[in-house]
Amino acid sequence: TGGHHPMQEGEVFNMRYQVLHELGCGAFATVWLCQDMRRKKQVAVKVLKSREGFAETAQDEVAFLHCVSSMKKKDQAGENIICLLDDFRMIGENGFHILLWRALGPSLRCLMGNYTAQGLPLPFVKKSLQQVLAGLHFLHKRCRIIHTDIKPENILLYGCSKRLQRLLMDTLNCNQRTEVRLKGAGGDLGNQLEESDLMSIEVKIADLGSACWTYKPSSKEIQTQPYRALEVLLGLDYGTPADVWSTACLAFEMATGECLFDPQPGKYFSRDDDHVACIIELLGRIPPQIIFSWNKSTKFFSRPGALLRLSRLSSRSLPGILADRHGWTPREAAAFAAFLLPALHYAPERRASAAQSLRHAWIAA
Repeated sequence: TGGHHPMQEGEVFNMRYQVLHELGCGAFATVWLCQDMRRKKQVAVKVLKSREGFAETAQDEVAFLHCVSSMKKKDQAGENIICLLDDFRMIGENGFHILLWRALGPSLRCLMGNYTAQGLPLPFVKKSLQQVLAGLHFLHKRCRIIHTDIKPENILLYGCSKRLQRLLMDTLNCNQRTEVRLKGAGGDLGNQLEESDLMSIEVKIADLGSACWTYKPSSKEIQTQPYRALEVLLGLDYGTPADVWSTACLAFEMATGECLFDPQPGKYFSRDDDHVACIIELLGRIPPQIIFSWNKSTKFFSRPGALLRLSRLSSRSLPGILADRHGWTPREAAAFAAFLLPALHYAPERRASAAQSLRHAWIAA
């Protein structure tokens, strides 16, 4: 009782949606590729667990998506957010389930798997970030929503032309774990996009399942670890700047192929300890007035600037990492760092907003 619905391939819901195969499974829901037999199109269905708390979360997600749909009429930037096609309840073996239906393509993570060593081409990185930041500005200002989980898996690829969208959907049809392969990128040539198609791909922000209203933050535990903002790690009340921090981490990963912060637990310290240490190594000493304004400060610090369980830190600069590890020229590295660092400011109120990041010279070039 309260668990996943046992979906079957070939099953038909609402006399309209036929299940093709599973796209993914998480702690709260499963996602399935389905055929809309009425419109002759493929859609995705997110089936929430039927436990009471999950049903409430699903109702919140439906409310967020309805808000997005309503505000899209006033702001074109809403097109950068995935749309809700339908939602309804069903009774299964394990109780009531809420189903969310939406169109989709593969995730950005699939595409990034094709460029693991060197990151994605910078023109595509800039174009995609423009769309992500425009979508976040729309969520933050128009909808008053904090996404809380910006990461490559929650950025979906979309083809503007029917041919390109069909190619992206074919990737899902062949194997939901297949990477999107581009000719010239060293991948399998069997089911591929042309290199010239890359700049034609649009991206959309997906999965508002853990989102919250700006005026009513929900859980303290938000964001996937490598993309987690410092204020969230240290237990401060968070707001829209937390999404901007995650987007900066996303930008670095897209451009280089590696995580900006990849914390690991040790014998005498936790993953969170290592995460705070990684942040200090890259961004410098956290000012005492910031450290001790946060209610979890004593969990990490014995005194201002001194970590409890990690003492030997190696400082590193963002331009230095880009130049030494990824072969960027000093000029390229400095320009990219100038874009990222304001989005990683320790004080959330001084951090660049999505709109300010969108106007930065690096991304506009």
